[in-house]
Amino acid sequence: MDERELRRSPYAPVVAVLAGGLGRRMGAAKAAVELAGWPLISYPLRAAAQAGLPALVVAKSDSELPPLQAPIVREPDSPRHPLCGVLAALRHAGGRAVLAVACDMPFLSARLLAWMAEMGEAAVATVDGRAQPLPALYSQASRPALEQALARGDSLRAALALTRARSIAEHELRSFGDPRRMFFSVNDAGDLRLAEGWLRA
Repeated sequence: MDERELRRSPYAPVVAVLAGGLGRRMGAAKAAVELAGWPLISYPLRAAAQAGLPALVVAKSDSELPPLQAPIVREPDSPRHPLCGVLAALRHAGGRAVLAVACDMPFLSARLLAWMAEMGEAAVATVDGRAQPLPALYSQASRPALEQALARGDSLRAALALTRARSIAEHELRSFGDPRRMFFSVNDAGDLRLAEGWLRA
């Protein structure tokens, strides 16, 4: 399936941009923090649009967001856990799988998202020997396991391990770009400076 066919498919996964975190290390809501004049959240939303995939933003009722064109889904206010966002997206995805990404990932490749969207079932990439729960593809069939993991307080990475997701090897990612950069998250001011340097290079 090429990207034009994916754009027309009513079964394409929904890209869920998770924006419910507090951004403590950044000292501000990361979705609204500017990188090169644009809010951080605009970068993964742009990648989703370039991939031809429908997108929504998942946030809590008190999450600070910049003006957005994408629909906003409100996740439960507690607990503060990315699984809340993933599960809220799955409930609002109309039966589709969810390709969950973080709002602070400015270097996601549209080609990578389109390729992952074609996998159909749960899929997770491995970078530097570690499974990366964002971006990752979550299937509707994984909801019971994810709900149980949230009730136990499991990490997102531990929860994803319960879904029997397909493992994407790092060498498979390299055709889309540098895996470490594509999976890079802006967590603090130092990361923001690094991202600005990469954009200028």
